[in-house]
Amino acid sequence: MVDQHKSVKLGEIIREFKLEILRTAPDYKNLPLRALDINRPGLPLTGFFEHFDTERLLLIGLTEHTYLSGLTSEQRRESFDKLLSYPVPALILTRGLEAYPECMEMAGKHDRTVLRSTLRTSVFMSSLISSLYNHLAPQITQSGVMLEVYGEGVLIQGESGVGKSEVAIELLKRGHRLVADDAVEIKETSRHTLVATAPELIRGYMELRGIGVIDISRLLGMGAIKLTQEIDLVVNLEPWDDKAVYDRFGLESHFTEILGVKVPAATIPVKPGRNLASIVEVAAMNNRNRKMGHNAAQELTERMDRLFAQQAEGGDN
Repeated sequence: MVDQHKSVKLGEIIREFKLEILRTAPDYKNLPLRALDINRPGLPLTGFFEHFDTERLLLIGLTEHTYLSGLTSEQRRESFDKLLSYPVPALILTRGLEAYPECMEMAGKHDRTVLRSTLRTSVFMSSLISSLYNHLAPQITQSGVMLEVYGEGVLIQGESGVGKSEVAIELLKRGHRLVADDAVEIKETSRHTLVATAPELIRGYMELRGIGVIDISRLLGMGAIKLTQEIDLVVNLEPWDDKAVYDRFGLESHFTEILGVKVPAATIPVKPGRNLASIVEVAAMNNRNRKMGHNAAQELTERMDRLFAQQAEGGDN
């Protein structure tokens, strides 16, 4: 299931960005942050608070600081009094800017945390939003095996016992890398892509029926493990059905949806004698080829159409 109530502690953000602490509220380190965005309080400093999200961190950069410099001390006091009367998680100054005395005075009055970064506003803001999204992004756990195959992130899925781990171990022996086996944690990133990783407890381990649990890093080396990987292709393994009609040309593109993101998908029927590891390798390479604008099925179809058109013209003469 998707975790809808994720949070990250303010103390973790402070450590991550090495923020200077100017003033703290009680138990500030454990304050949960749940908003994916931040506030540049330009309008609120002028007294406009409609749609003001109190769960967001406040960020004061050079623009806001310059505006405040043009106010009188009493006007700044009034602006910060209104701004910090809202239960905001913290106020952060960028570029190493000095905190106005009126800011610190009102932070004390309302018991708010004030922090500072030496980074430029745009750099800090983009990094902070990216970090928050990484911490708070929608996440789901799915069964399957996640690997990196020729640089492509391949999520292998299928019913229990269909042979996912067996295919994976053969791919690992060929030099590809394991991200997760059995349980795959998937996040949607700020770029609307899906990033997969393994739960910490089972990272680097695989289960093979008849053998048991194996440690991939000890058997094949640390080079066989990758911590995270974007999902580029979903491969569904299913038992071969003689009555089913399988796609032989690949003219139609198939997708599966995970966390609202569409991912290219391929269904591979499992049958004794088929070299599934080689088929997955080809599927990964073909998926990369398509991303580069090459579609073998489409190109072949166009060649055949041109040939038929030429033959038809020749028959008319």
